[in-house]
Amino acid sequence: MKQTVARGEPALVQSRLPLPLLRRGKVREVYEVDADHLLLVASDRVSAFDVVMREPVPRKGAVLTQLSAFWFERLAPVFPSHYLTARSADILERIPSLQGYASEIAGRTMLVRRSVPVPFECVVRGYLSGSAWAEYREGGTLAGEPLPAGLAESDRLELPLFSPATKAESGHDTNVTFETVAAALGRPLAEQLRQASFALYQAGGDHAAQCGIIIADTKFEFGTDAGGNLQLIDELLTPDSSRFWPADRYAPGRPQPSFDKQPLRDYLALLKTAGEWNGEAPPPPLPAEVVDATSRRYLEAFRLITGRELGADS
Repeated sequence: MKQTVARGEPALVQSRLPLPLLRRGKVREVYEVDADHLLLVASDRVSAFDVVMREPVPRKGAVLTQLSAFWFERLAPVFPSHYLTARSADILERIPSLQGYASEIAGRTMLVRRSVPVPFECVVRGYLSGSAWAEYREGGTLAGEPLPAGLAESDRLELPLFSPATKAESGHDTNVTFETVAAALGRPLAEQLRQASFALYQAGGDHAAQCGIIIADTKFEFGTDAGGNLQLIDELLTPDSSRFWPADRYAPGRPQPSFDKQPLRDYLALLKTAGEWNGEAPPPPLPAEVVDATSRRYLEAFRLITGRELGADS
C-alpha cells in the first residue's frame, strides 16, 4: 500500500506480496520464500516513543535495506551473515511470482538465509548516551554494572562496552548483564556473541570515522542457521539500529545531533512538553516539513557512509 506524503514523494506504508507472510513488525514485513530463505521488506513506516506514526517517511525503507546491504557486503570478512542480495533484478530472477511487483520491492527488499534468532540484542556502546546515560546518571551503572565516576553525557568510553538487551515485542528493551546472557545461552555462545559484536563495531566504526561519522552505539542481532552456525541477521549499522553523530559537531556534556529520526523525536517531544500529546497511540499528525526533514537525515547518512546517492538498488 503506497501513500503520497511530504513533497509529493510516494512512500510504502505496507507491502502485500504473493508470498506467505511470517510476521509484520514496526517497520518490516518478513515473507517466506521457501524452507531455507526469507524475504525482508522494509516499509517507510516510522515509530517514535514506541508508537508507529500514521505518516510514512519517504525512502526510509530503501535507506535501511541498501545501507544494511552495504555493510553486510563490506563486513563479510569480519563475520558471516544471512545476507544474499538486495538487488531487485536478482530477487525477481529467483522469485518469479514477484514479477508484477517490481516497483513495490525496488530498493527495499532483501533476500536472506533463514535462521533461528538469538533472543538477545547485542548492543555495543562506545559513548554514554540514551538509556545508558539515563541509568548512569541515576546510579553510576550500566545494566547494573558500575562505570567510572565523573562521566558526562555523550562522553567517549575508555573501551566500548557490550551491553546486551532483551528483545521486546512492544515497549522498551531491557538492558541485562553479560552474565544474564551467559546463563541463558551458555558461556561459549555468549563469548562468541560479545567478540563478534566488538569486531563488527570496530570495523564499522573505522569506516564511518573516515566518512566523518561517529557510531556512538549500535545493536547487532544474530541467529543460527540449519547447521547451528552463528550468523549476523536483521539490519546492520543503520540509523534505526545505531546512533550516528557528525564528528565535526561532537561536543560531550550534552545530547548530540544525529543522522536519524531526530527531527521527528524533537517535534513529538515539544508536543509532549506542551501537553498536546500523551506519548501513546494514537499518534499526532505530522507536519510535512517534519516528515521531509526526517527523510533527508536518512538520505544524508546513506550518502556519507556509502559515498553515493541512493538509487533504485544503489
